[in-house]
Amino acid sequence: MNNTKTIEWILRIAVAGEFLGHGAFALQGKVQWVKWISQLTSVDLVTAGQLLMLVGFADLAVALIVLLKPIRLALLWATFWGFWTALVRPLVGEPMWDFIERWANWGAPLALLVLIGWPKSVKEWLQ
Repeated sequence: MNNTKTIEWILRIAVAGEFLGHGAFALQGKVQWVKWISQLTSVDLVTAGQLLMLVGFADLAVALIVLLKPIRLALLWATFWGFWTALVRPLVGEPMWDFIERWANWGAPLALLVLIGWPKSVKEWLQ
């Protein structure tokens, strides 16, 4: 296997692991995350818990897609979502360092997207 393929697989496993872990925590209804959703959206805790369940399923789907066939649109979403979930920490009152230490959450999917190749057409986002 050449270096590019090795790097691609390392990044695929890293991104899938991140989203698998986050998805599992979300499906378990991680209390802190439910509170953050409620705080950021002003919804009640029950609704926040339901939203977190949807996020959990979405995260698991991203993990599977990236592992099985890293579709560029899924990697773009993973980059955005990884950045957002890292940024949430200081927005809800956690230290800025919690954001900084999670830069790999969006950096890894972005690196994989760049490695695979930035799409040149709308059709390529789905490949």
